[in-house]
Amino acid sequence: MAAEQHGPLEQFKVTPLFKDEFASFFDFTNASLVMVIIVLLIWLFVAGGMRHASAVPSRWQSMVEIVYEFIAGMLYESAGTEAKRFFPFVFTLFMFILFANLIGMLPYAFTVTSHIVVTFAFAAFVFLMVTVMGFINNGIGFLRLFVPSGVPIALAVILVPIELLSYLTRPFSLSVRLFANMMAGHTLLKVIAGFVVPLGSYYLVPGILPLLGIIALTGLEILIAVLQAYVFALLTCIYLNDAFHIEH
Repeated sequence: MAAEQHGPLEQFKVTPLFKDEFASFFDFTNASLVMVIIVLLIWLFVAGGMRHASAVPSRWQSMVEIVYEFIAGMLYESAGTEAKRFFPFVFTLFMFILFANLIGMLPYAFTVTSHIVVTFAFAAFVFLMVTVMGFINNGIGFLRLFVPSGVPIALAVILVPIELLSYLTRPFSLSVRLFANMMAGHTLLKVIAGFVVPLGSYYLVPGILPLLGIIALTGLEILIAVLQAYVFALLTCIYLNDAFHIEH
């Protein structure tokens, strides 16, 4: 039992902190607490940086403006200026995933993006939003997205189902990519960290090598955490482009 309690997958366990006596279906868990903290940190970061905004920005204001311009540039380049009304959504999505990934790197912290139910909820919402906006902007013409231009009818019979299947798998690929990277990286770090102390207790040099390795892997995992937030937001922008521009 002791081995199970300290296994590499134990860090992903959702634990209720307290139960709602009036609504038994709702439990406030460690995942809930982390998500509340993430929202507060994002609000503090943005509101604090822009509280005393000036023409000569402070370092804090500069960081907020850099993130703002980065997301705005990514959205406009990928989906065009027509998608500018979706900037608050993309900005919030990027910031939430980024903060969630980075907070998960802290010792004893919980990584909410390591759970497929969380990442799939984000991906499913993006998928439904893009699909609805696609029909609102293009009407029935949105279905042209699944018909490659210039393709003979005989070949279109084969390609249309493939294009449709590719479109329907977007929420799954989008969610699994983020979930798998976070879970695999954290599991690997936990496994390697388990070798550092035992090896260091008996052999100094072999103990140093895993320690250096885990430091390098931690740096790589931080880079992946930032990259995955960027990839999720970028793919969201690319999918939004389909709702405004039918290129097939």
